[in-house]
Amino acid sequence: MSDTPPRPHHDGAKSDTDAASSYDQVRETASRVYHDARDRAADVYDSSKRATKDAAHRAADEIETNPFVVLIGGVALGALAGALLPRSAKEKELLSPVGRKLGDSARQAFAAAREAGKQELDQAGLTTGAARERGQALFDGVLKALSSAGGAAAQAAKGSGRT
Repeated sequence: MSDTPPRPHHDGAKSDTDAASSYDQVRETASRVYHDARDRAADVYDSSKRATKDAAHRAADEIETNPFVVLIGGVALGALAGALLPRSAKEKELLSPVGRKLGDSARQAFAAAREAGKQELDQAGLTTGAARERGQALFDGVLKALSSAGGAAAQAAKGSGRT
C-alpha cells in the first residue's frame, strides 16, 4: 500500500464546458459594455454638436442685433492683445510721438466736451447753486405738506371725538 492519498477523478470534458461558458459570459459582457460606451459617446458627440451649432446661431443673432457690442468687444480684445505683445525698440521709437499726440488730442477733446456740457447746463439753469436751491425748495414743500397733513389729521381726530 502506498502512503499518498487518492486523487479525485478529474473530468476534463466538464472543465472545458465551464471554461467555454465563462469565456462566453465574459465576451458578452465585454461586448455589451463596448456597445453601451459607443452609444454614450455617440450621444455626447451629437449633443455637443447641437450645442455648438446653437451657440454659433446665438452668436450670429447677437452680432446682427448688437453690432456695436461686438465692435467694442473686438476693440477690447485687440487692445488686450496689443498690451500683451512686447514692443520692439523700433516700435517705441516710431509710435511714441503718435501716442503722445493721440493722448494730447484726447485730453483736449475731453476738456472741450466738459466745457461745452457745463455751458449747456448753465444756460439751462442747472448750476450747482440752482440745484441746491431747488432741492431746498422741494424739501421745504414736503415739510409744509407733512405739517398740513398732520394738522388736518389732528382736526379730523378732534372732530370725530365730539360726535
